Amino acid sequence: MVGGDWSNSRYSALAQIDPENVHRLGGAWVSAKFIDGATSRTPLVVKDGMIFVTAGRHVYAIDAETGRVIWTYNTVPDAQAAQFAPSKENDRAAANSTMGVPNGKGVGVGGGMVFVGLKDGHVIALNEISGSLEWASQTGVEHPKSGQWAAVAPTYANGVVFSGLSDGDHNLRGRMVALSAKTGKVLWSIFSIPGPGERGHETWPSSNDAWKVGGGGVWTNPPIDPDLGLIYFTAGNAVPAYGGDWRPGANLYTCSVIAIDIKTGKLRWHFQLVHHDVFEADLGVPIILYDARVSGRSRKALAVMRADGHLFQLDRATGQPILQIEERAVPQSDSQQTSPTQPFPVGGESILMGCDDWRKQPIPKGFILGCMFTPPSTPPPSPDPQNVLAPFPSAKGGLMAFSPRTGYFYTQAASWLHWPRRSQDPYFLNWVGVLPGFRSFADLAAIDSRTGKIAWRRRTENVAPGSGPLVTSSNLLFHSGGDGHLNAYDAKNGDVLWSFGLGAAAGPVATYEIRGEQFLAVAAGSSLWAIKIGGSIPPAASLAGMTGGVNFPGAMVDTDEVETTSLHRSLIEPGARYFIDEFTFSPSRARAKSGATLLFVNNGNMRHEVVSVDGSWGTGALAPTQEAWVKFDEPGSYTYICKDHPWSYGQIVITPAQSSGEGVSTAPPLRSDGGLQRASQSTRGRQEYQQSCSACHGEDLGGRASAPSLVGQGFMSRWGASTARELYENIRTTMPQSSPGSLKRQAYLDIVAFLLDMNEVGEAGKELQDDPNVLDSTRIQQRHDTR
Repeated sequence: MVGGDWSNSRYSALAQIDPENVHRLGGAWVSAKFIDGATSRTPLVVKDGMIFVTAGRHVYAIDAETGRVIWTYNTVPDAQAAQFAPSKENDRAAANSTMGVPNGKGVGVGGGMVFVGLKDGHVIALNEISGSLEWASQTGVEHPKSGQWAAVAPTYANGVVFSGLSDGDHNLRGRMVALSAKTGKVLWSIFSIPGPGERGHETWPSSNDAWKVGGGGVWTNPPIDPDLGLIYFTAGNAVPAYGGDWRPGANLYTCSVIAIDIKTGKLRWHFQLVHHDVFEADLGVPIILYDARVSGRSRKALAVMRADGHLFQLDRATGQPILQIEERAVPQSDSQQTSPTQPFPVGGESILMGCDDWRKQPIPKGFILGCMFTPPSTPPPSPDPQNVLAPFPSAKGGLMAFSPRTGYFYTQAASWLHWPRRSQDPYFLNWVGVLPGFRSFADLAAIDSRTGKIAWRRRTENVAPGSGPLVTSSNLLFHSGGDGHLNAYDAKNGDVLWSFGLGAAAGPVATYEIRGEQFLAVAAGSSLWAIKIGGSIPPAASLAGMTGGVNFPGAMVDTDEVETTSLHRSLIEPGARYFIDEFTFSPSRARAKSGATLLFVNNGNMRHEVVSVDGSWGTGALAPTQEAWVKFDEPGSYTYICKDHPWSYGQIVITPAQSSGEGVSTAPPLRSDGGLQRASQSTRGRQEYQQSCSACHGEDLGGRASAPSLVGQGFMSRWGASTARELYENIRTTMPQSSPGSLKRQAYLDIVAFLLDMNEVGEAGKELQDDPNVLDSTRIQQRHDTR
């Protein structure tokens, strides 16, 4: 299992690699590159001498001793296809499939089969030896809507496969499902949001049907206690995420631990960690089962990480606290119908940075600082302040480990600030807003199970935290960071004992033994690495410095017009949803040639006055519909704000004008309304991106939820050692998530050109062609020109 066993503890009894010899580790083998230029940070499962991993649209079985690929299975055999190949065993499932790529959470193995959750709601079973399809079962609706995921690594136990469905941020309810491992038949299926007549339904309003699309997505692989006959799920945030006024009440069973009877699918107990969630506080870290010592006696317990970085420890038979929990007052908002209190572990400490930590850090001028449970603001004419930054509840999405030797839980998370605002439409989840000078911090920490306090912590700046530690009986902790290194730590105190370059951001580590040798294995970039004592393969080149040239968020647009207000469109909520944002310029990043005159238009409903942060230029006060022209003669980068709302930021980049003999393009620039007669490839790619990609990855390319950032360090850490062909093949065969390969090949090429341009990598102005030689020769490396 992804978590090692039914406990999810990610603890290994192997001890051949220890603090004394860890410095002798070297590469044992590196697998062939994944198909289609795919990359992976997926957790690995090792069984019967094989490593099982997913990358892009493929599932792989790899020889754990040599790295040889034994078999692959393509979940989307033809990038244009929309059906599974029919099979005698499951014609109906085949006929109703819309094809999905693996969910990236890892697989489950048992009963001679490999079980994989897909991003269209299907769970499939593959023959462990041959990789052939045994069955495919839809765990969601028969005609999947965008966003419906079988979002966990399936858990296998005694002939049953357990999975979870997440469509919580879209238009359904989360779901917990049990299937026959032999046939895929659904044995039981229950929603995480109770319906009429079910216990907990009274915590939803009777005045509307918000519960029908109430959220509670299931994102984490569930552990099992076979003695108690229970399986444990976590349910995510309530929906609409920032629309608390639409769903007053505690909103069970969102943000809850849910204990389910394995045989019947009946709810045995629950514990809600966030009442009436308006903070997007998914429970996204898998539960760990362990044995606690309470008053000298052993007690069956579980640990669950809340998204704000607090660890809760509960009796797994009853759901009662192992360590004391109290209700504390939190900031209130009448417009959000907030809960007056939230539960906190007494004496416990969060692994994330809190208000006191952030007060020591500079924040963008014009903003004020809130705390973790500061509610999102509602738009004008609401009296809510519109410029509050708050720590994001980001302790989710990774894996956690527990060592019975140290009694410590090991976990990681990235601390960062966000700008929580509710739009006019409660179902629009607003992740937009320009925050220049953005800073984030990554933490790897040990939490003492006996006290709930942090035993040790390692914090770094602007480095992705990786995706899950592994701890061994030799008191070693292995953790792969977003900087491309696999590190070994002393599990007792956090000292770094060894580091090895993998050349790409990596996923969680697995360990196993073959012929008396202990191996480590990890997915990094486009390959698997295996490492052992005395391995002869040297580390890969460091990713240091590969951050791209972008330090101001948002996509660059060639234009001669900037508007004071933006219309954001989201395609991942129920239908297309819109948000009129009075505090984000459109575009937020504009580019023009020296000597250009830019038009600033107030297309909002409030007064705006655009001024340079250095005071060198301004538009004067602009009432609604008014406009002003500003001429820019000198090349450079100009940051500006709205004087009336100094938290509204924009950037103008003025490039040197070229002489007539330097190949000046005669194509008109793209205006903010999208009108143009002839566009560059990058401009075409921007239009394709906004239509097909921005709903998940953000209009500013900054990423959202499980969709990674496509600009800056996040992009470069993943693609900085690759070619344009690898990026093109990866996007072409796996995107959009709901319909991989559905765009024309030229559209995918244009999107790649746009991404290269936004990250200022590759050769400026070079037209990408559907030619392997051209794409292979285009390296994703930082430009050295002066564009």
